[in-house]
Amino acid sequence: PHPLPAAPPGVPRRHPEPLPGCPRWPGGASGRCPPQDAEIVRTRDPQRLAGCDVLVDVGGEYDPGRHRYDHHQRSFAESMRSLRPDKPWSTKLSSAGLVYCHFGAQILAALLGQPEDGPVVTALYDKLYENFVEEIDAMDNGIAPAAGEPRYALSTTLSARVGHLNPRWNDPEQDTEAGFRRAMELVGSEFLERLDFYHRAWLPARALVEEAVRRRLEVDASGQVLELPQGGCPWQEHVFQLERELALPRPLQLVLFPDRGGQWRVQSVPAAPHSFQSRLPLPEAWRGLRDEALSELAGIPGCVFVHASGFIGGHRSREGALQMARRALELGGGTEGT
Repeated sequence: PHPLPAAPPGVPRRHPEPLPGCPRWPGGASGRCPPQDAEIVRTRDPQRLAGCDVLVDVGGEYDPGRHRYDHHQRSFAESMRSLRPDKPWSTKLSSAGLVYCHFGAQILAALLGQPEDGPVVTALYDKLYENFVEEIDAMDNGIAPAAGEPRYALSTTLSARVGHLNPRWNDPEQDTEAGFRRAMELVGSEFLERLDFYHRAWLPARALVEEAVRRRLEVDASGQVLELPQGGCPWQEHVFQLERELALPRPLQLVLFPDRGGQWRVQSVPAAPHSFQSRLPLPEAWRGLRDEALSELAGIPGCVFVHASGFIGGHRSREGALQMARRALELGGGTEGT
């Protein structure tokens, strides 16, 4: 139903597990991505496994030269960084991650019509591992996203949604084949949708953010306020990367951008990627206020709102949003938001 081999996105799962998939890929141990017209055999029968060209998530063996990609054996401890020292990720690989490690660049190159060693495939390979495949690896290996007790349950992850496709424990019919097919469609479609977003939205945003970074002193003499010409741009990760690459003397604190209604927003740069903490939240006294009450307190006519955590605020005009940003820099933002 989609132009992906069955195995590369993987079938993430936690217990109870469906039977693994064992693609019958012709071509032998060529080291290249096998053809996509694979017959998938789902079995743990050693005799049937012996007849498969490729084994994924079964067989107790990792041998890429023979297309064996299991991670359950006690001796297995590979990560993306151990197999590819130029990569930073140390999460133990699942079979999904193993297949992506070896064939991900080839798959992306074929889907995008781009050179396998070109900058587009290289950037998207890393992005998709960090924001799609690594989570599957961690979930399949029982690795929590953070230390300590979670504050709330994460029950709608990709792995959880796939798990719900298994038969219920008390269903009279325990055939997992239909669920396996639905899981392939689910994971494959989400993989393609994520790739499309990163290719057509996230990657083009870098040039926009880089231009804004280079022009930041035209916005404010502090060099800590960034102005984007368009809202909805995925700017956060690009900001962190560009700060490192360009060795900015002072970290960026606030970002201005127009919203879809023609008003302007001022948003704090997060303290770190994926963090809910802000580097410089808007002043504590402003938080939770709106319209006239906020405008009077801030001394800036035309204010619209400030979020209760201080991570974002709004103004009717670009000039007013810039005033809010400058005042926040002067006041130091108060305590950090959560």
